[in-house]
Amino acid sequence: MESKTVRVRIGDSDLVFETGKIAKQANGAVYASYEGSAVLATVCSGPVPNEELDYVPLSVEYNEKYYAAGKIPGGFLKREGRPRDKEILVSRLIDRPMRPLFEKAFGREIQIIPTVVSSDMNSTPDIIAINAASCAVVISDIPFNGPIAAVRVSQVAGKLVINPTFSQIEESTLDIVVAGTRDGITMVEGAAKEVDENLMLEAIEAAVPVIRSIVDAQLELAKIAGKEKLPLPVFEKDLSFLQPIKAFAEPKLKEASFVKGKMERHAAIHQVLEETLDKFASVLEEDAKREKEVRALFEELEYTILRSSILNNGVRTDGRTTTQIRKITSEVGLLPRTHGSALFTRGETQSLAVTTLGTTSDEQMFDTIDGEKSFSSFMLHYNFPPFSVGETGRLSTGRREIGHGNLAQRALESVIPSKEEFPYTIRIVSEITESNGSSSMASVCGGTLSLMDAGVPIAKPVAGIAMGLITKDADYSQYAILSDILGEEDHLGDMDFKVAGTRDGITAFQMDIKIAGITPKVMAEALAQAKDGRMHILNEMDKTLSNPRKEISEFAPKILTMKVDEDKIGAIIGTGGKTIKGIAAQSGAEVNIEDDGTIMIYGRNNTSAQKAKELVTSIIEEPEVGKIYQGTVKRIMDFGAFIEILPGKEGLCHISKLSRSRVQNVEDVLTLGQVVPVKLMEIDRQNRLNLSYIDAIDPKESK
Repeated sequence: MESKTVRVRIGDSDLVFETGKIAKQANGAVYASYEGSAVLATVCSGPVPNEELDYVPLSVEYNEKYYAAGKIPGGFLKREGRPRDKEILVSRLIDRPMRPLFEKAFGREIQIIPTVVSSDMNSTPDIIAINAASCAVVISDIPFNGPIAAVRVSQVAGKLVINPTFSQIEESTLDIVVAGTRDGITMVEGAAKEVDENLMLEAIEAAVPVIRSIVDAQLELAKIAGKEKLPLPVFEKDLSFLQPIKAFAEPKLKEASFVKGKMERHAAIHQVLEETLDKFASVLEEDAKREKEVRALFEELEYTILRSSILNNGVRTDGRTTTQIRKITSEVGLLPRTHGSALFTRGETQSLAVTTLGTTSDEQMFDTIDGEKSFSSFMLHYNFPPFSVGETGRLSTGRREIGHGNLAQRALESVIPSKEEFPYTIRIVSEITESNGSSSMASVCGGTLSLMDAGVPIAKPVAGIAMGLITKDADYSQYAILSDILGEEDHLGDMDFKVAGTRDGITAFQMDIKIAGITPKVMAEALAQAKDGRMHILNEMDKTLSNPRKEISEFAPKILTMKVDEDKIGAIIGTGGKTIKGIAAQSGAEVNIEDDGTIMIYGRNNTSAQKAKELVTSIIEEPEVGKIYQGTVKRIMDFGAFIEILPGKEGLCHISKLSRSRVQNVEDVLTLGQVVPVKLMEIDRQNRLNLSYIDAIDPKESK
């Protein structure tokens, strides 16, 4: 097949889709380029369907090659290794809007591999990758209810910009990725600097016409180069045996589905399942696959019962109304030796958030194809141990943990103080100790409280809430928006919609739609309802701690900053670094000096930091007439002693200034190396320092 190409204009450049030249043995392959960046996206499927699967076995492996930007990987191994966090996050961006559009009945493994092969370090490759991945599937023989398309929207200097450059993103107050089909938006994710709900809606609406034009371009390429779709396998099943089972189980399941408490409710549902399996054991023994069908029936019944109750009665499985938030409790300072800690509990979801303060040596370095190596002084790490849901399993950091942690980190980033204001490296760890509902939003709330407990001067508290949606049909003739969703409502609902922010605006946003799309009216209602919920949560958090503590923990390192004239830098460093090494040895603190004279002192505690500061100050300090110094006797002469009052600054204490009575020999009063108080009496015309011992000590002792 010869190469086929389509183009779509976005801003001042064309997004180009090309197929038929590269990776021709894949089910589908598209080379997509925009300005100087390019992504090769491929999709392949397994050879045979598996009728046992009741999910879409999709994997997305986005990867960035360093050669794309003319770089060689850093570190000991000069080869790309395990996926970096950014690659995992982009893989999730591609997976989430596409997964609901694959057919479960297809039953084959599907693997999408978007590879960044060229980067101009100006255009963001993740957006190209999302569109290339969709296009590769659209032109392949794999059944797909797409296409989907995506754009990035930022607000730069008060204006909305579609697909901004890296430099524009850095200057933006809003940065979101919007994905959708021709019929509506299916995913939004991004961060903002306290923008209001109207601006968020405006930004999403601005993405719609561009998304439609990219979708049309993919469909155009499919017409001229697409493959015929593989048929969906048909597995003949006789499910008539389920009718009496349904009649028996449904009323019992309706009662069990509304038992209060997650574990109690699961136990009640499981008991109904066991009763059903026992009662119809003889029927199920006729075919080993029938038990699986019964379990699938239970999930379908639970789906119908939950949604019907919400839509028709406004009652959820735990008895709440659609707008009601579960009970919230929190406490801070519960861990005795950490720098800051908080336990945030919302219903049956709980986060133990711990803040640790470090120095610049603790910053995280990022080596990517996007530009030069960068450093981050704020990190949030999210852990989801299996005991949080009452299960056993391996302790590991998977894509879910990285994604949830990134969302919570972006929610808090806009309120973190600058390094000039607070020169610490900040790390939050959110340990999820219970889970039934959004643990990422609990991490935002717990993270905020732990930051304030640690004395980090954040601009404002941040809270997060997860919203849900239940619809009757595609035209939204009947729907319900849910505040603070449970795990069941996330699993069986049509939307997972997370919003985090302060009292003044949104700081992070993530929305995934499991149906064709969401209308602007429903989205506006969801945002308004989410704002009400966020305000309620912030009010509850205020009851525990409403402002950062005035002082950081006594166990945190102490960081002090100073500014000296540039001509003093050499004196502080000393020959071969002798002076600055001496300061570190005496104080136990680390001292770093920038070329502009900025001095950063890192002490294990306040005492060591203050000692280092005193030593630095003494080096740059100019002698002051009338001040008493603790001087060290450096030389003893017949006529007096030379005493060092500041590093490198000596003065003469004449023998007549050693006592009010006559002194025969200087050694009768002073010894070499002795530290004594002396008063600077004058600085003469030759810039010599004249000292007095007798005027520095107590008059009674001098008699």
